[in-house]
Parts: sequence; structure tokens; C-alpha cells
Amino acid sequence: MLDYRTFTLPGAHRVSEGIHFSYASQSPDCGVLLYKKGTGELLERIPFPQDHRIGRIYSMTVKGYSPDRISYLFYEGEQMKADPYAYAFEKSKKYGEKKKTEDLRALIPEEEYDWGDDKNPMIPYEDAIIYGLHMRGFTAHASSKVTGKGTFYGLKQKIPYLKELGVTTLELQPIYEFVELEEEKRDENSHVTYPERLNYWGYKRGFYFAPKASYCYGDDPVEECREMIRCLHENNMEAVLQFYFPSEVLADEIIRALHYWVLAYHVDGFHLMGDRLPITSIARDPLLADTKIWYYDFDTAAIYGEHAKACETKNLAVFRDDYCYQMRRFLKGDDNVLPGALTQMRQIPMHTGKINFFSNYDGFTLMDMVSYDRKHNEENGEDNRDGRDVNLSWNCGEEGKTRKKKVVSLRIRQIENALCMLFFSAGTPFVFMGDEFGRSQNGNNNPYCQDNETTWMNWRDAERNPELLSFFRMLSKLRREHGVLRRKSEARIMDSLSCGYPDLSYHGKYAWRLETDGFLRCAGIMYCGYYGTGKDGGEDDFLYLGINMYWEPQNLALPRLPQGRKWKLLVQTDEEQEKESDESVSENLTITVAPRSVRIFISVMDESKKTGKGKLPSDRQAF
Repeated sequence: MLDYRTFTLPGAHRVSEGIHFSYASQSPDCGVLLYKKGTGELLERIPFPQDHRIGRIYSMTVKGYSPDRISYLFYEGEQMKADPYAYAFEKSKKYGEKKKTEDLRALIPEEEYDWGDDKNPMIPYEDAIIYGLHMRGFTAHASSKVTGKGTFYGLKQKIPYLKELGVTTLELQPIYEFVELEEEKRDENSHVTYPERLNYWGYKRGFYFAPKASYCYGDDPVEECREMIRCLHENNMEAVLQFYFPSEVLADEIIRALHYWVLAYHVDGFHLMGDRLPITSIARDPLLADTKIWYYDFDTAAIYGEHAKACETKNLAVFRDDYCYQMRRFLKGDDNVLPGALTQMRQIPMHTGKINFFSNYDGFTLMDMVSYDRKHNEENGEDNRDGRDVNLSWNCGEEGKTRKKKVVSLRIRQIENALCMLFFSAGTPFVFMGDEFGRSQNGNNNPYCQDNETTWMNWRDAERNPELLSFFRMLSKLRREHGVLRRKSEARIMDSLSCGYPDLSYHGKYAWRLETDGFLRCAGIMYCGYYGTGKDGGEDDFLYLGINMYWEPQNLALPRLPQGRKWKLLVQTDEEQEKESDESVSENLTITVAPRSVRIFISVMDESKKTGKGKLPSDRQAF
């Protein structure tokens, strides 16, 4: 008699009587091939009983074998078939080696794992700093100095570094099993035949239930992956996994895979990629209610109802290029961009989070964004036709690598400008690995097939650009310490607290008056401390971000602060610009921002004057 509790579970499972197998097949001539684990020696070929079938699903329980000592494949006639629902695979080949079906022998891992008191950090989007990385590329380079380069264990050793950066959330490119070496293919339109090549990123149909065996340093990818996630949680950090689902993947398989990784691996979220995904069903799934879900867009009316109020706890977040494209245009000094850039910097959707970035795995790195006008993908073997043609980048005067000090200095300054705008934007900042110290891909904006120093993180870049790494850490710390930079909802640009100041305000040559003509590329943004919590838990400081993306110096007005406070210069990205004294800033209230640079001011107590909350500044006009 069939056991319907296990019949519908695809793949292989441990049961009290032995090992239960279920498999969907078009052919009645199907069954299981059992191998001796670690050797590839075929032990037995066992056909599915024809009376143990419902529809196209075949099922049976095999006795007499220890699950810990075997691996398996399915078969249909004379063809071997890897289990699409396998929970683990033998580590039979090194990363990048060609795999045949017989190399994809599945294991039956122990389902029990001692998670101890592990808890998902559930970090709100406003408090998160996201760091994207490729599991192999993050530590594959010799300069990483870890044991087990390019593996889960290698990443685990770098958690202290990530924590020091202020990172709260890791986004991992696909870590599920996939066949990375693609077969030869022919482009019927161009009649060009492409040789077999590496799919380094893994955006293809994969084995969605199994951690990638070649990303494992030891012999047990399941345990090593769990250990990595548990260690992240111990450091109050999250793991969000990218999943790419092509259109042929069925909705129930997608949802089943997401459930499995939440239950079996305690993952904190998913960045879902692919078209025609059942995204509304996923967003409404009760098991995933506390799991971060990132996607291009959401139909929030269908998910929450037409007249739903803003969500107190958001688990959904929009992840797309709007911020990147608008802000890159502003950074390089394009016309007619200022209003759109300021809008991107303050936007927070009502029902979802919003993830902001200047760079990602596809496209230029931050360093290449300021070093190249054009993509340089020749190494990919597609005559530089692949990858994005529109990068909205600027090489700062010379294409590619250079020793010209002025060009190098401008590039570093432009990266610092971008980071200032990113960390001062509402929403959640995202950076990709190495952006914190200027990693370059030599102008390759689509290195999907490069498993080498083009995509590997060279940790020596941190020694070459120490000032950039220090700058990143400083901004990360600044954001953590000031609640006005970590808003839960979009600024209303009005005095909703009746304190004499709006939550967010814009300033130009004159305080409270920002001009946005098409030729203008500068603005002052004030974040009112009354609307946030400071690092000591009390009222926050006022912050002012002065941005000038024009190629000549520009004057900006500092609005007057409440009585008893004065402005103090905190950061300026142009180190050659002379720094005003605190006294001159307080008296003049007009600052000069150097070309293509940013200045950050913070309010401090002026002991020479009596404090008084809420007193209106004398230069204030209607805002």
C-alpha cells in the first residue's frame, strides 16, 4: 500500500524502513541507480514498480542500504538522470571541470542539524547595509589568505572583516548546485559557434535544493553551508540568496525550494530573478512572511489590498536600476538631472523597501564607473558585443589604468562622492564586493564567464587604496549612529512635529531656496535631528550634505540652526580645498563647495550661546 505522506515528496528521503524515492517520468522504464559513495561504483539498478505510480510519479522504498554510504541517479531507459530535487551532490569534480550526468550523483544528507539557539536577525531595511558577493570570487584570490579559498568556509573566515565594514546583510550570487561549464552552442542568427565556456555567475536552471558542492572546502556541503549561515547569525548578519528561475520552472517547484532553504538552512531572504514568477503568491505566502523577498516590482494592491496602510514590518523590497542610472548621470555632471537625483535620494515606497546601488555584479564596478567610458569585454570572446552599451560612466579624463595623479585623485573623489550620496539616501544602501576599496574588472561589465583575477576580489587593493576603505567605514559608522539617515518612511518635507524645521529640506545659493534649472548640478540637503534618534538614544544631530557635481566651485547656504547649536565640518571629499574654521562657518553661513565634491556638516553645541529647541532661524523663508 502506498504511503501518501512520502509519495508526493520528490527525490530521496530517509524513512524508518530504508530510503524512499519518488520521481516524475515520461517513460515507464525508469528507476534508481545506486552507487557506492565516493567511488562511483554501481551497486544496483532498481526499477520502479508499475503498481507504485500515480499519474507520472513513480515511488518506492528501498531497503538494505545505509543512506550515508550511497549516492544515486535516476534512469529512463538507457539515459541517466540527475535528481532535480536532490539535497546534495557528491564532490566529484573541481570547480570549472566538465561534468557529465554520471558526475551528478546525489547524496541523502542527514536532515537533523543542531542549530542551537540560532535566530534570524530580521534587520529592518532602514538599518541594513547590503554587501553583494560571489561565493567563489570573494576569497578565491591568494591575497584572501583564508583556508579553503572560494568556499563557504572561506567566507566564514571573512565575517569579522564584513562586520567591521558595518555590513548587516550579505547577498550571495547563486550558491545552489549548477553545471558551470556550458556546452558548445551556435548562434543561428549570426552563424557563430561558441565553444564551451564557463557560466561563472550561475544564472541558469539549477538544482535548487542543493548547496553547490564545489563551494565546499570539506566533504559535506550541507553542513558547511549551514555553519556559515549560523556564524553570520551569531554576528547579527543576514544571508539573502539569489535564485534565478527561467520560465520553464513550475511555480510549485519555486515555492517548494524557497520553503526548503528557509526551513533547512535558516536563510533570511531571497533575491528572485527571472520572468513570470508567481511573485504575488510568494509575497503572500505565510511561511515567508518574515523572509526578505527582493524583486523588480510588486503589485502591492494585489498583495495587501487596494487601501492598505503602510506596512509596519516590511519584508518585500524593490531591487532595480532606477537609482543607479539616475545617480550615475548626476555624478558625472549631466544636464537636467538634479530634481530626479534628489527624488531618488529621498524615496521610500509605502509597502516595500527600496535597495539603492551605484554598482552591482552586472555592469561596471565603482572603480570602473569612474575609469572607463566604454565597456571592454573582449576577453569574453563575443567581440565586445555582450554586456550593456549604456553605462552612464565617465573615465575622468583618460580611459582605463593611468598613473596621472590628477586623474587618479579625481577618480577616488568621485567614488567618495558616490558613497556619500548612497549612504545619505533613504532606502537601503547596497555595494558589491571590493567597491569599498576600488576593485576593478578592467572595464569588463559582463564577466559572466570569467573565473580569474577579473572577477576575483584582490584583497591587496585595500592596501593600494587605504583612504577609500577608511572612508567607507566612516560613512557606514555615520549612518549607523544617526537615525535621521535611516528613515522608516519617506520624508514629508514639512514641519510635521511643529518644531520649527521640516524633516528634510533643500538649499541652494540661499537657504531654503533651491533652484533646479537644468544647468544646475549642486544642492544642499539638511536632515533635521528632531526627526531621528542619535547614537546615545536621544535626539539626533542636524546633518547637512552639500553636493556640487559641477566642474567649477559653487556656493551653498547653510541654514541657521536652533539657538545654542552651530555647524561643524565633518567630511569633505576634496582634500585640497581649504577647510573653514568652525567660527567662520557659524558667522558666514555660506560655504564654497569645490568642483565635483561633497561636504558634510554636523550640528554641535555652541557653549557660548544658550540652547533653545524650536526657535525659528532668522533667515528662514517658506519651504
